Amino acid sequence: MNSIFSRMGALYRILRRTFGVKVIPLFIAVFFGFVRTLVAIAMALDHLFFPRLAKTRANRPIVLVGNPRTGTTFLQRFLADEGFGSGMELFLMLYPSLTLQKMLRPLLPLLEKVSPAKFHSTDAHQTSLSSVETDDVGVLFRYLDGFFLYGFFLSFDEEDRLPWFDPRVRDTSKRDYDWLDALWRRSLVLHKADRNIAKLFSLSVRLPQFLERFPEAQILYMARDPLSVIPSSMSLVIGVLDRAVGFWSLPETVRKRWLERMYKAWVLLLQKFHEDWTGGLIDKKRVYIVRYDRMMADFEGVMDEMCRFLGHEMTPALRATIAKRGEKQRKYESEHKYDLEKFGLTEDQVRRDCAFFYDTFLPPMAQSSKAV
Repeated sequence: MNSIFSRMGALYRILRRTFGVKVIPLFIAVFFGFVRTLVAIAMALDHLFFPRLAKTRANRPIVLVGNPRTGTTFLQRFLADEGFGSGMELFLMLYPSLTLQKMLRPLLPLLEKVSPAKFHSTDAHQTSLSSVETDDVGVLFRYLDGFFLYGFFLSFDEEDRLPWFDPRVRDTSKRDYDWLDALWRRSLVLHKADRNIAKLFSLSVRLPQFLERFPEAQILYMARDPLSVIPSSMSLVIGVLDRAVGFWSLPETVRKRWLERMYKAWVLLLQKFHEDWTGGLIDKKRVYIVRYDRMMADFEGVMDEMCRFLGHEMTPALRATIAKRGEKQRKYESEHKYDLEKFGLTEDQVRRDCAFFYDTFLPPMAQSSKAV
């Protein structure tokens, strides 16, 4: 699993044995190798055609961290839209070379038709090649690695591969952060910005390493009730898998094994961050905890504190936009209702397994401070 070829082999084995797909993955593998080579050549040319790249530094990113379905997408896109910095569109992570982007941008409508984003339900998560997205995707496209690879594919393997994505067993931080730095610098050049706004749920298990690599980074950690987060995350991933390979038509034993493994993965993301936080391995002055329930009920108060934390000016125009958004969020009611039993879970089980998270990050609102 330490080489890209071993991961490609494992992926092909799973696609063949679990989903009965034999030929298409071979063509995808050839295309992946072609694009990877093309990107490498084009990125080398970037230094010739974009001299500003040599002087650009991506050392002050604002990074949203937290499990999927905690409000990270909303907040990342809001901050990007309101000028806090630049987020990376999915297109930029697929084709990260500035030179290549200029050549391919006219073909964007055509590329949308073959984009992996088409498997996402727009009700659950609106995305496209031109949407600002999680930067974890950049690692997946470059190295065929990371939690995305586990959640969508390797979790179906006969052997549980989750330990390979725990940095205490296998730490790919240096490799991944060097690549993200290359992507972020290009994003700053493209958007003519001075800060990146990234979203990396994988940092939940390795935030100390990231803060050491980027000593000026500021973290927004998103905390939401696991009883909402876990089934919503399950539903999101299953929705993609069902559209792509027919998840609900798989044998019950395969589905049950996948559900159990993914539940462990969601809890691991919470657990490792909690251990590093309570163990003093994270500089708390560089982290602002964003409670989802408070962000929905008091967006104005949260944004006041966030602006002070980030050193971003609260202009009259920004305050008006925040007030308008806050009013809208207080009226928002999710149409999604999830049945825990459908995912092989019970409320008591989730509360018991995530008790540490509730106690530290989600005490009753009346007793909690505005910024943990």
